[in-house]
Amino acid sequence: MAVASILSPPSPRARVAGCSWFLPAGSPRSARKKWIAGALKPVGSLIVDDGALKALAGGKSLLPAGVIAVEGSFDRGDAVRVLDRAGRQVARGLSAYSASDAQRIMGHKSREIETLLGYRGRDEMIHRDDLVVER
Repeated sequence: MAVASILSPPSPRARVAGCSWFLPAGSPRSARKKWIAGALKPVGSLIVDDGALKALAGGKSLLPAGVIAVEGSFDRGDAVRVLDRAGRQVARGLSAYSASDAQRIMGHKSREIETLLGYRGRDEMIHRDDLVVER
């Protein structure tokens, strides 16, 4: 974004020298990830197995098959913590399922979701675009 005076002469040199430029600090995706990581208070947790930890470290989404436990009460779209078996936080994200639905599909393949819930939801428990992995 540029801020300039409309009273300046319309020469090209005046347009460059007589204004202030404000460049974006990051992409909209990085801003969303910062919002998920810092501004949202998690209201539940998903405990994951070692295979899911490896997938998350590789930039993948969290699938129901990798979830071994669900803690707390949350709705679809709420922020949740992703924990390893020892209880250490490894990520934060926005859950695609409520806690009750997450409990029903945890440990199952994505293709089984419709049979288990009676509707076709997302393949991912947390999509990678809605997930911030701690390094």
